[in-house]
Amino acid sequence: MTQTADAAPKTAAQEDWASRMEQAVLDAAIERAPGLGWNSRLARAACEANGLSLGDEELLLPNGARDLAVLLSRRHDSRALQALEAAPAATMKIRERIAAAVSARMEAGAQDIEAAKRCAGFLTLPTNVDLGFKLAWESADHLWRWAGDTATDQNHYSKRAILGGILIPALTMRWFEGREAAEAFVARRIENVMAFEKWKAGKDFDAPIKAVTDALGRLRYGAKEAPTT
Repeated sequence: MTQTADAAPKTAAQEDWASRMEQAVLDAAIERAPGLGWNSRLARAACEANGLSLGDEELLLPNGARDLAVLLSRRHDSRALQALEAAPAATMKIRERIAAAVSARMEAGAQDIEAAKRCAGFLTLPTNVDLGFKLAWESADHLWRWAGDTATDQNHYSKRAILGGILIPALTMRWFEGREAAEAFVARRIENVMAFEKWKAGKDFDAPIKAVTDALGRLRYGAKEAPTT
């Protein structure tokens, strides 16, 4: 349930009602998605199944099916993290951690596979692609934190962007092509990323920029060496 900046703060009872009702509506949506698809009709039907009026629906799901997609993704994130609690992350190599994390996230969603398929189709629509990327980023953040990532510099963002780029096609493959194809894809992508990181470690990517700035400095100050900053 979203809350505008000038809205009155919700009481604990209201927040509790909203949380419980969101999950109940999501349960109803998962059950009905195979027949209705992922759309405004689904949001209305799921709300009706829980005795909610149109006004209640607008309060609980102001963005309709988009809010349902958020609820589904976050449920799958939570389910994946619960499954990963038993995994000994500290004893794994980083590639093993990421493979385990992505596998857990795929299997968490596979428990609602028919609904997940409809939601995936919904998120590929031009008006919803932004939400799909945001949810992939959110999932990647959860998985990296489980894997022990504590980066706060640019690596924080690059890691999540890379993992999000793996998650989106991996989840799609899991829903439509099965677990074996999806996990084989993930293994290849992780291998590619690790090979790139190993190659990148031996390169000085700041060198071209430094060469350009040095050249510009010489043009400005003449043949003498440009003053250092």
